[in-house]
Amino acid sequence: MAVRVDLNISLDGFATTTDQTPDNPMGDDWSRLVADYVATRTFWARVLHDTSGEGTTGVDDSYAKAYFDEVGAEIMGAGMFGLHNRGDDPDWKGWWGDEPPFRCPVFVLTHTAPRPSIDMLGGTTFHFLSTDPRTALDEALEASGGGDVRIGGGATVVRDYLAAGLVDQLHVAIVPILLGRWIRLWDDLRGFEAGYDVTTQSAESGVTHLTFRR
Repeated sequence: MAVRVDLNISLDGFATTTDQTPDNPMGDDWSRLVADYVATRTFWARVLHDTSGEGTTGVDDSYAKAYFDEVGAEIMGAGMFGLHNRGDDPDWKGWWGDEPPFRCPVFVLTHTAPRPSIDMLGGTTFHFLSTDPRTALDEALEASGGGDVRIGGGATVVRDYLAAGLVDQLHVAIVPILLGRWIRLWDDLRGFEAGYDVTTQSAESGVTHLTFRR
């Protein structure tokens, strides 16, 4: 059982983008940041429910597979669930579709809690909490059935868990683009690498996979 993070960041360390518009809610920069992950066969099958065999199968795909392996529960922020878009709509079930890819209990940290839990197809249940990171982690660990707990994002939630020393394994996919602004993963985390074994692996796409393990 471990507490894990998997995150895409730019060369200059940014994990979020700022170019979203009402007509392009994800933004072009976000598409660039996650392009190599989205291209993998695992993403096509797990997220898009396309089992035709489309998608890349190299190093990036091996990390995409590992992203889902042995995860028993997930923690995410309100933005990753989609509450920032339609937080006042009691019927809104997030932007992950009718069958989200998580297939486990997901704990959403939000100031709008309490909200009723939502059962989705495929085994995902969204629970909504307004609490501190440690308490949310305790609930997720209890619900994980002995599996890992992934801190899914966004970047602010991940930084909170890193700063609190609660993460056993951090994997970042460093994408060779420059974003220049918004939320940088590494700010105020000087010396974070102490106590971790660090490995790197280069993918065919040009992405560098950097992993910190206790």
